[in-house]
Amino acid sequence: MNVRPAVSVEQRARLRIARHLLPFLWLLYVIAFLDRVNVAYAALEMTHDLGFSDRVFGLGAGVFFVGYVLLEIPGALIVERWSARRWIARIMVTWGIVTFFVGFVHTPRQFYAARFLLGAAEAGFFPGIIVYLTHWFRQQDRAKAVASFMIAIPFSSIFGSPLAGQILRLHWYGLPGWRWLFILEGIPAVIFGVVTLFYLTDWPSQANWLPRDECDWINEELDREKLRKISLGSYTIWQALRHRNVILLTLIYFCGTTGLYGFTIWFPTILKRASGLSTTTVTLLAALPFSVALLAMLLSSWHSDRTQERRWHTAGALFIGSGSLLCAILLGSHLWTQLAFFVVFAACVHAYQPTFWPFPSTLLGESAAAASIGMINALGNLGGFVGPFILGYLSNRTGSFVPGLAWLVGSMLVGGILVLCLRIRRQAEPAA
Repeated sequence: MNVRPAVSVEQRARLRIARHLLPFLWLLYVIAFLDRVNVAYAALEMTHDLGFSDRVFGLGAGVFFVGYVLLEIPGALIVERWSARRWIARIMVTWGIVTFFVGFVHTPRQFYAARFLLGAAEAGFFPGIIVYLTHWFRQQDRAKAVASFMIAIPFSSIFGSPLAGQILRLHWYGLPGWRWLFILEGIPAVIFGVVTLFYLTDWPSQANWLPRDECDWINEELDREKLRKISLGSYTIWQALRHRNVILLTLIYFCGTTGLYGFTIWFPTILKRASGLSTTTVTLLAALPFSVALLAMLLSSWHSDRTQERRWHTAGALFIGSGSLLCAILLGSHLWTQLAFFVVFAACVHAYQPTFWPFPSTLLGESAAAASIGMINALGNLGGFVGPFILGYLSNRTGSFVPGLAWLVGSMLVGGILVLCLRIRRQAEPAA
C-alpha cells in the first residue's frame, strides 16, 4: 500500500492562501482595468460622434490620472492601518457609479470632469492591493503573487477588446454602442464591491478559513521578515518618502507607466488608422499583444522568484521594450512586421511590473512601505496622463503618431537606466 508523503504546513498554507485570495483579487483588477481603459475602444466611435480631436481625447484619457493621485498615499495607509476589504469595497462601488455616468457625456468639459472623477474614485485601489499582499505573502513569494494579480492587466485587454467590439455594435434605446460600453462595464464594479466586504479578510489572524497551524506559520514568517528589515535600519513615513531609492522607484514607474498607457490607450486607434480595417476586426487584433504580455508576466515573475533577482528582470524588460518600439517606428510602412514589434513592446511594458513592485517592501517595512508604495503609484501614475496626452497632442500637431511613439521609446529607455541606479541591499537570513 502506497502512503502519500505528508504535506508540510508551509506548502499547505502557501497553496491555501494563494487559492483563496489571488483569483478574487485578479477578478477585481480585471474589472478595474476594463473601467480604466474602455475609453481606448470607445474612442473608435466616440471621437467621431462627439467631434473630439486627438488632443481632446488624449487629454481626457490622461486626466484620469490627475484625479488618481489624490488619495493614493492615504489609501495605502488606510489598508495598512484600518481595513483593506472595506476600503477596496468603497473604491469599487464609487468607481462603478462614475463609470456608468461617463456614458452620458456630450462635451469635452463633461468628458474631462467624468474622467477626473473616475480617477479620484479609483485612487488607492492598486497600492492598497499591493500593501494587502504583504499581509499574506512572504518576500520570496511576492513577485509571483503580484504577477498573479497583475496578469489581469493584459487579460482585461484580451477579454475586453472583443467584448468592446460586440458592445460597440449595440444601439439600444437610441444610444450608440460606445455609451453602452461605459454603462454596462460600470455595473460589475458595484456588484463585486459589495461582495468584497464579505469575501476578503484583512489579516491572517482573522481568517476562519485558515487552519490554526497555517495561520501561525504565515504570521511567524512575516514577523521574521519584519525583524530582518529592522536590522537594516528603520524609517519613518516621511524619511521613506524622501529616500533615494523611493524617489528612483517613483521615476522608474513614471517612465514605465508613460509607455504602458500611451500604448494601451492609443493602440486601437493607431491600428485602425494604419490598416483601414473595420472596428470589429481592430478590436480582435488589439487583443494579440496582450495575450503575449500575459505569458511574459508569468515567465518573468516565476524566474525572478526562483533566482531572487529583481533588478535585471525589471531593467531588461524596459530596455527590450524600448528597442522593439523603436523598430516598430522604423518599420511603419510594413504593417504586419510593425504589429509584431508592437506585440514585443506590449509584452515588455507589462513584464517589468511584477518584478518592480517587490522593491518597496524589500527596502522598507509596515507603514513606511505602505506610504512609499502609495507615493510611487500616485506620482508614477502621472505617466498615465503624460503618455496618452503627449501622443494625442503631437498627433494633432504633426498629423502622425511617430513623434509620440518616439517619446515612449525614450521614456522606457530612461526607466531601464534608472533601475540600474537602485541600491538594494540583500536581507541577511536570521541565525538558526
